[in-house]
Amino acid sequence: MCQTGVFEIVMLLCFSAAWPFSIARSLKSKSTQGKSFLFTAVVFVGYVAGIIHKVNCTFDPIVSLYIFNAVLVLADMALYLRNYSLEKRMPA
Repeated sequence: MCQTGVFEIVMLLCFSAAWPFSIARSLKSKSTQGKSFLFTAVVFVGYVAGIIHKVNCTFDPIVSLYIFNAVLVLADMALYLRNYSLEKRMPA
């Protein structure tokens, strides 16, 4: 029998480990190349749905991991928009 939430925690921790690399790449490259705003937005919506579910149905401390991941994704989205703006300002 599975311990409640263990696999959910592992999944969220793995995702939490990946986002900082994406954010660092966006900061360093100042480019949108290889990134998809739509994909990132869909992931963000998924985290928001997870937060809503946790708050309304099965509230437990795991909600903090969903919130942490959502904040990381939101930061990556903001960097995408910044980099997009920088790219548009650059002469062709």
